[in-house]
Amino acid sequence: MVVAAVIMFAPIYYLLIGSLKPSAQVLDGFAGFLPVNLSFDNYVGVFAALSSDATGYFWQFMINSFAISTVIVVAGLIVNSMAGYAFARLEWVGRDKVFILIVLLVIVPFESVAIPLMALMQGQRDTLLVQMIPFVANAFSVFLFYTFFLNLPKSMEEAARLDGLGSWGTFVRIVVPNSKPVFATVAILTFLSSWGQFLWPSLVTSDPSVRPLPLEMGVFSAQVPPDWGQVFAFGTLLVLPVLLVFLIFQRYFVQSVAGSAVKG
Repeated sequence: MVVAAVIMFAPIYYLLIGSLKPSAQVLDGFAGFLPVNLSFDNYVGVFAALSSDATGYFWQFMINSFAISTVIVVAGLIVNSMAGYAFARLEWVGRDKVFILIVLLVIVPFESVAIPLMALMQGQRDTLLVQMIPFVANAFSVFLFYTFFLNLPKSMEEAARLDGLGSWGTFVRIVVPNSKPVFATVAILTFLSSWGQFLWPSLVTSDPSVRPLPLEMGVFSAQVPPDWGQVFAFGTLLVLPVLLVFLIFQRYFVQSVAGSAVKG
């Protein structure tokens, strides 16, 4: 486990150390791992390079990414949890057949539908909205909610029904408060995927004012010659929000994974 942890942590460590070293020393083989000549000059350089109307502003790209990811996560939790509950607990005609279709969508790669989707949303190009709507409903998130709700004790919901709560009241007041682990897990996975989106924004945006951080990093790293120290600093700033989200929700995430293993 220690060896596996070191292997997985090594790229992150290399990214952090490289972001603090002079550009000439970043791509210096194993010497790049040595914490020498460290400073925050690369971070200052990133903000200085992205501080005009011509290049765009770093904080503008950061705000765009936060806005896109926040809407996708919050709206996705609402939509996908309700769908998962409907499949797990409610009885309605065609439920099983529709659920099979939802599961099949999990194996469809986004790249195969990106061009048709772009054609459908042609009128919304160069907006934040076009970067949000296609990712709110997510088949894998629905499946995660479905499997978690199936394992919730039905006795809680039956007691709520006896107290006069309907399906909506039972879901909001009983099911949701007892499902924090799966909500945290879906929030982390959704934030991770939405924060790192690159293909879709590159297809539907050309206006720098609505460009998210990953797409801007692609533009920034394509400068000639590349300043690797600043590129690593940009990458660190891109990774930090994901790490913070995981640290905030890690307790619930571990509970969800452990609970799924026990139930399996």
